[in-house]
Amino acid sequence: MNDEVEKESHPIDVHVGKRVRLRRTLLRMSQEVLGDKVGISFQQIQKYERGVNRIGASRLYEIAVALDVPVTFFYDDMDDSIKPVDDPERRAAQSNKNAAASSDPAIEPDVIHRRDVVTLVRSYDAIASDAVRQRALEVIQALGGQIRRRRSAKDVES
Repeated sequence: MNDEVEKESHPIDVHVGKRVRLRRTLLRMSQEVLGDKVGISFQQIQKYERGVNRIGASRLYEIAVALDVPVTFFYDDMDDSIKPVDDPERRAAQSNKNAAASSDPAIEPDVIHRRDVVTLVRSYDAIASDAVRQRALEVIQALGGQIRRRRSAKDVES
């Protein structure tokens, strides 16, 4: 009989893995290239990205250097439900949750991982002119506001 119990990945390991994958794909870097840069196999990168294997501190630092981001990048946008209970950010988020919910519609938690969002970010980043990039941002914000207003109007009609 096998005494090993299959354990679930820790939600923080899954989140960090998703952020590794996000940055790697934004850079159009393959798992093999990232693995070569940090001295491990692409299979190990796959396991990190899925959250199957936990990334040690020194390895996370090496990955951050290879992906040209601060280590904190991997913890950005972490869902409040997986942050430690005593985390100051979580406490602040919990106390502000009701105010924020009433002023802004809910945003899909994994929106940053959607293919169309990654494509949008890549395209935005490829705009050479600061002025054009700013105008593009204004257009997108205006469209987002328009959609939000339409949803609000439909909610009122219901």
